[in-house]
Amino acid sequence: MGHLVKRVVFCDFDGTITAEETFAGMLKKFSPELSAQIMPEMYALRITLREGVRRLLESIPSARYGEILDYARPKAMRPGLEELLDFLDAQGVPFVVVSGGLRGMVETVLGQLAKRVGAIYAVDVGTSGEYLRVHSEFEGGTELVSKVRVMELYPADEAVAIGDSITDLNMAMQAPVVFARDRLTKYLDDRQKPFIPWNDFFEVREILSQRWI
Repeated sequence: MGHLVKRVVFCDFDGTITAEETFAGMLKKFSPELSAQIMPEMYALRITLREGVRRLLESIPSARYGEILDYARPKAMRPGLEELLDFLDAQGVPFVVVSGGLRGMVETVLGQLAKRVGAIYAVDVGTSGEYLRVHSEFEGGTELVSKVRVMELYPADEAVAIGDSITDLNMAMQAPVVFARDRLTKYLDDRQKPFIPWNDFFEVREILSQRWI
């Protein structure tokens, strides 16, 4: 894994690749009462993502896992991802999806594009018990999937992070180049960390192609 690449792109999934917050939406649908209590606490940074997301996922009966994937299936992706992947392939730059959400949802939404990404790091769940059980190889600090630990697997001259929310803050603080939208822009402004605003992956491709000439 620890092969040195010149550049690598780390991209969040939920609300970044998807046009809407699919994982947060799923939690609200399948664990509504607990979500109403826990989510505001996570956004206010009073409960860690690691603790909050685990409690939410493990409150959902295993029997509903198929419904969760069905919920994810029709979700739209933000435009331009395939074109960005084409550009990165041509540049020899790996595109790594790092999600604090469920691997099954990521793979369901990506569909055929899942084969084209360098790797997917996300939360796995066991469905053999009455309730979902969370498994994460990269649990650490405040996160179920420590995005910074994943970044360390890919030592590169230039790491690019793409994200939209609180789950991407640690990753964004580590990366020299950050594309931020939505809530993440405020968290970064508060910490005086520079970022590039973006709307879709066509813009990301355009800006990277100009930077990397």
